[in-house]
Amino acid sequence: MRASTSIALALALLAAPLAAKPPVTVAAAVASSDRSADNVKLDESRKPAEVLKLLGLKPGMTAIDLFGGNKYWAELMAPVVGPKGRVIVWEPTQFYQPDTQKGFEEFKAKNPNVSIVVTPFEAISLPKSAADAVMLNLNYHDTYWQSEKYKIPRMEPAAFLKTVRAAMKPGGVVVVIDHAASPNSDTRATVEKLHRIDPDVVKADFNRAGFVLVGSSDILRNSADDHSLLVFDPKIRGKTDRFILKFKKPR
Repeated sequence: MRASTSIALALALLAAPLAAKPPVTVAAAVASSDRSADNVKLDESRKPAEVLKLLGLKPGMTAIDLFGGNKYWAELMAPVVGPKGRVIVWEPTQFYQPDTQKGFEEFKAKNPNVSIVVTPFEAISLPKSAADAVMLNLNYHDTYWQSEKYKIPRMEPAAFLKTVRAAMKPGGVVVVIDHAASPNSDTRATVEKLHRIDPDVVKADFNRAGFVLVGSSDILRNSADDHSLLVFDPKIRGKTDRFILKFKKPR
């Protein structure tokens, strides 16, 4: 009995280092077979490996994905931040339909470092001073949007950004990706018609909210998009001219 116990203990000790998973790289997360097929299809137009490197995720970090109910970024962030990190997804109540909820709950059950906060679009709520990194992909323009159909009242972008800033740690970064609009004098009308936004409007909004612009990228720019079409138009959907801006919350 003693010999058997000793052998079992020795085998357990040998196996222990093998059982500890090393941190997952961004490239490995993107290539993972655990990702949903629908999200993998979006990779060509989103270039997730390059975008996540810009975000600077590391093991143990806490990341927030805003409007993330489709799990696209959460599927990639969760393995990169690892078991000691956290991914917090915020999804507006108006968008959290039963099929979305079912898919997310199944995903969350397999990823214990992921959680979701669901509140009305106009009443975003996030934990204070939690995030090292925030992703805001293709949705900042919606803070200028109003929709009777989706029960979304007129909102104030400044209030939205105040909540996002409060949820970030000093030195935390937020990457904003959105559909580019040509310069114009009526942001709300442009959003209503095209679901696009002028990048200079985003820069000004974030500056007023107390963020500092620390980087940008042209990897999703498309000069063939003249900014005249609704982003959901089949002629341009998935191929819009997109800007990427990186902001930091000062320490």
